[in-house]
Amino acid sequence: MIITKAVFVKSASKFDECPISNLPEFAVIGRSNVGKSSLINTLVDNKTLSKTSVKPWKTKLINFFIINDSWHLVDLPWYGYAKSWKADRAYRIDTTHDYFLKRKLLKRVFVLVDWSILPQKIDIDFIYSLEEEHIPFDIVMTKIDKTNQKNLVLHRRLLERNLKTFLSSKPNLFTISNISKRGKEQILDYIQTFVW
Repeated sequence: MIITKAVFVKSASKFDECPISNLPEFAVIGRSNVGKSSLINTLVDNKTLSKTSVKPWKTKLINFFIINDSWHLVDLPWYGYAKSWKADRAYRIDTTHDYFLKRKLLKRVFVLVDWSILPQKIDIDFIYSLEEEHIPFDIVMTKIDKTNQKNLVLHRRLLERNLKTFLSSKPNLFTISNISKRGKEQILDYIQTFVW
């Protein structure tokens, strides 16, 4: 897939504010500071489409982008524990939960996992929740440039071992380098299989 057009549509603080659409959607989500904005910018080859920040916990809204006038890329609020009020965090989780269950044209959720560190319990727990709700998802391993090959192999093996205990089927596992762009084509080609 070649991206020729990528435009920000709107931000939504709750499900009812999400844009009405008949286009297929692909959402990205992950822990704070896992590289969601960088992934979006890499996929569309636009360094400024999604705002990146050195501050974790920045994304609190559901952000919609329309790609090639044919599908939506959706940046979801991070999950996890952060320096914010518990009520605020609970509200974001409820909003995301509504999005997962009610957004009829959601094709896949890409769960971003930091490959430079050992698998985190919070990532495993979140993936388990998607499995429980029968939400279609795949995994994107980020930050592959920040560690060595030995650790990459170890981290992948540990992640797969954890997931094997509860997954009914094995998800696709993609890797992405926001520096070399390695892995970008595989993700876009995969998305293309769902786009009308």
